[in-house]
Amino acid sequence: MSRIGKLPINIPTGVTVTLKDNVVSVKGPKGEMSQAVDPSIIVSIEENEIKFSIDEKNDTVEQKQKQAFHGLYRALVNNMVVGVSEGYKKEMELVGVGYRVSNQGNLIEFSLGYTHSIFIQLPPEIKVETKSERNKNPYICLESCDKQLLGLVCAKIRSFRKPEPYKGKGILYVGEQIRRKSGKSAGAK
Repeated sequence: MSRIGKLPINIPTGVTVTLKDNVVSVKGPKGEMSQAVDPSIIVSIEENEIKFSIDEKNDTVEQKQKQAFHGLYRALVNNMVVGVSEGYKKEMELVGVGYRVSNQGNLIEFSLGYTHSIFIQLPPEIKVETKSERNKNPYICLESCDKQLLGLVCAKIRSFRKPEPYKGKGILYVGEQIRRKSGKSAGAK
């Protein structure tokens, strides 16, 4: 059995969880989300806990797949509960001469050394904040209750200029360390 799937999810105060036709809906102060659960997984809401168990009678899915679903759906619902109660936050910085970022609402404009600016329209579930201070790297802060969507958007933004190991330029997460490489050795014969 899945070790993660066995763990119960505590429901914090201010969060309501409902279950209807194998769809778990979570509502809290930061937003509202829902997730469909495979019929081979039994979801039960008892007091202030959500518990997941495998339906042994359901033979439509193999046992190994049931065990994988057990941990998967527990993790997805846990991410939703944490998201609607606390929210998720990702911070990124642009390292490089002349790299700039600005936003107008959910439209972000990047200047990353290409001949053109790059524009990206974010979904309405994500809040964005950009800072450009003198003698500091431009900074982007993204917040959302949906962990999966936030990670997807951050990966897309990072793909515009991946960090490179020689000069350390690119779009990095705040606090990320890039393994640096030395260039060609000078005058080696």
